[in-house]
Amino acid sequence: MEGIILFGFGIALIMTIALMPVFIPLLKRMKFGQSIREEGPESHMKKTGTPTMGGLVFLISIIVTVLLVAAFNGELTTPVVILLMVLFGYGLIGFLDDFIKVVLKRNLGLTSLQKLLAQIVIAVLSFFLLRANGFDTALGIPFTEASIELGWVYVLFIVFWLVGFSNAVNLTDGLDGLVAGTASIAFIAFGILAMIQEQTGIALFTFAVAGGLIGFLVFNKYPAKVFMGDTGSLALGGALAMVSILLKQELLLLLIGLVFVIETASVILQVGSFKLRKKRIFKMSPIHHHFELSGWSEWKVVTVFWGVGFISAAIALLLEVM
Repeated sequence: MEGIILFGFGIALIMTIALMPVFIPLLKRMKFGQSIREEGPESHMKKTGTPTMGGLVFLISIIVTVLLVAAFNGELTTPVVILLMVLFGYGLIGFLDDFIKVVLKRNLGLTSLQKLLAQIVIAVLSFFLLRANGFDTALGIPFTEASIELGWVYVLFIVFWLVGFSNAVNLTDGLDGLVAGTASIAFIAFGILAMIQEQTGIALFTFAVAGGLIGFLVFNKYPAKVFMGDTGSLALGGALAMVSILLKQELLLLLIGLVFVIETASVILQVGSFKLRKKRIFKMSPIHHHFELSGWSEWKVVTVFWGVGFISAAIALLLEVM
């Protein structure tokens, strides 16, 4: 099993590193440059025009790697197909959003309703595919043998989980290398759990995603030569949520993906505080911008958040396997 997983990791890593130098100049020629929101930190305005939609490269690398390696080794199972469907589907939503922003010059991209409906459709389709294959609809309680049977209510949980975490990762994608690093850590953590459960196909998928992200990080670390865009961040969040569901470690994602939870909570608290009290809690949300405006360098914010992601994932793994 380990050989298949490491092979998938290596192929996705090499493909991404090999394709990116071809893809970045192409994005520049097509003028697919990032538009920076005026309400963001002033220091980010220098990033205007940096090629975006780089998520396409690692998504292609991941999908091709998983399809070929899984098929060759007899691991193209229903869970793997569902993971690829979610990765591709949410990536497509992100691509359309990026395309509207970059090509049609409409900075907000898809409307919130359009994006939400598309995310819900993919989540519901995933639920029915799982039910058709006799998937357990009980919600596991981390660090215990206990679970809560949800039955058909589980579809609502899947919708909430996929939509919630796809948007959480999207919110986190505001600094060079932040999501590429934190998501790599989270996928590797779940990959280790998949290996413990002897679910080779899921482990192959998670390590292929990590390989693609680490390859992308070579070009996305500060100062970034390319951004992943919504194409990458929405796909990563949706896939991460689905991995936690397939491994019956749904709620453990709250700890393994703690950085994404904190980023989302900071936005909710900021908006709620301003509406109720007309006062802001943070200098700017998501919270990574608060630290920037407090005088931290972008690289310091990113590395500290990576550290938080690593520690929370390590704690989750230790508690789960004890």
